[in-house]
Formats: sequence, structure tokens, C-alpha cells
Amino acid sequence: MMRWIIPFILAATAAHASEDIADKYPGSLLYNKQFEVIPGVFSAIGATAPPTYENAGHNNNLSFIVTGEGVVVVNGGAAYGLAKALHEEIRAVTDEEVKLVFNENGQGHAVLGNNYWAEQGVPIVAHVDAAEVVAQYGGTILEDMKGYNKDRAEGTEVQGPTETFEDEYIVEMGDFRIEARYLGPAHSPGDIVIWLPEQSLVISGDMAFHERLLPIFADTYTADWLETWDNEFEPLGATYVIPGHGHPTNMAQVRRFTRDYLVYLRGKIGAHLEAGGGLADAYYVDQSPYARLDTFDELATKNAGRVFEQMEFE
Repeated sequence: MMRWIIPFILAATAAHASEDIADKYPGSLLYNKQFEVIPGVFSAIGATAPPTYENAGHNNNLSFIVTGEGVVVVNGGAAYGLAKALHEEIRAVTDEEVKLVFNENGQGHAVLGNNYWAEQGVPIVAHVDAAEVVAQYGGTILEDMKGYNKDRAEGTEVQGPTETFEDEYIVEMGDFRIEARYLGPAHSPGDIVIWLPEQSLVISGDMAFHERLLPIFADTYTADWLETWDNEFEPLGATYVIPGHGHPTNMAQVRRFTRDYLVYLRGKIGAHLEAGGGLADAYYVDQSPYARLDTFDELATKNAGRVFEQMEFE
């Protein structure tokens, strides 16, 4: 099984993903054509840049599992047309019908394609907290997407999940046992992972990053994320990781650029606080070890400021 993923890990290392490439799959709204990561598990790797018209909002990973008895999709996509484009890729791979869609969280690139899948009669599953995000902020998320996607937003409407869960949602289908798990607070409300225990593969969603700098939002509590990582995510012992953004890789790589980054930044901010530093200077603590990551310029100072505001009251 290792032979399937190793070429892609090496390719990702040798030719680091670049946020400067506008579109790598001009014949489709998808940013990248899907490929088979391990037998039966496919992923279309999104841009490591912010969402733009050129990448059609495909700046996260859209994955699917061909089980032998149906297809399970992970992420609804950032727009109706993007979900449709993914479905066309699925049909090119298999005659099996899509039986289920998971939303990895309540962010636009996970949920705004839901109404396409709902039109196909496919159940859509998400964590209760992600469903609440869609219910409360779906209209704003949609308008933001229309702002950059223009005509590529056509047909998109707010559609929440049709089913929700709190702790786990387990599917036995064909050759796969598919475990959707809520491990605890992480990057955003309702983050889940899709764990395939028999394949030792986790589709981590935004629990794990590596080729682009992770963003820390106003509702991202880094101490909780680290606790969830150490107590729940790392103990999975996954051999293969399909992260929320970037190429498939392994646990050591996402640990380095997710957990270790959070520990590093909290350490820098902690030292800054101990020295009596304020918010204005906190934005500029040294994050140079991570400067080569995509979206560093967009996110590093924001991340530092938000961690300062959190740790000031911890």
C-alpha cells in the first residue's frame, strides 16, 4: 500500500505547492484533478492560496471513497458548480452512486456545494456545531463566496446538513469502515476527521495543516486544539494523512507544521507577555521558521495577535 502514496509525498516535497499557481486543471472548475491516494480513496487537492475566482474557491481538499457499494464524499465544495465538477470526476472513476457526503466543518469550502448534493438526493452529514454555523452564518458565507466567485457562484444556495452527530457517525459500506469523529475543539467549530481504521488513513480536515500556514480565527482556541491533538488525534496513529489543505502526507509532517507551530507561537507569545510586551509588538514576534509556508504573509501577524489576546487571559 505504501507504493501508492510515496510518489505523491516525494512530489510534494520536491515541488512545494505554490499559492502563485492560479489553476492546475483548466478543463474543470476543480483546481486539481483527483488522484487515487491509496486503493479506493481519492482526493482533488485544492490550492494553498486563499479562495479566488481563478481557483473557484477550491482551496481545500475534496476527497471521496469508492467503497464497492457506493461512494462517500468528504466536503460539499465551495460552490454548486464545484460540487458538480467533483461529481463528474467521480463518474469518470466509478459507476457507483454517491451515497453520503460529509462536511468537515461549517466553513464555506466545506458546505456551499451542499445544495448540489441535496439535489441528487444524497444525505449530508456534519457535526452539530458545524450545522449551527451554517444555520447562523450561511447567508454571510454565501455572500462572501459570491464576492470572489462571481459567475462561478451560479446555482449556489445555503443548504445545511441533513443529518448531524455529536461524537461519532460510523458507516459500514462495501470494503470500508468509515468513522466520522468529533475529537474535540480544534481549528473551527464542528471540525471532524474521517478515520479509516483498516487502511490507517485519516482525512483530517482542518485538524492538520502542512504546506500552508494554518489560520487562527477568533474562535480558534489554541490551547484546546493542542489538547485535542495530543489526547485524540495523535493517538489514532495514522499512517496516511489527507489534510484539510495540501498534499497527502504522514503524521510527522502535519505534527511539524500544526502542533509544533502552535507550540512554537504560544512559546513566543508567552515570552513576550512575561517581558511585559503589548499587543502592538506581539504581531511581530519571530515566526521565521515557518516563513516558507504558503499564506504566511497573509496570516502570520494575525495569528500572533489572536494568540496574544487568548494567552493574555489564560
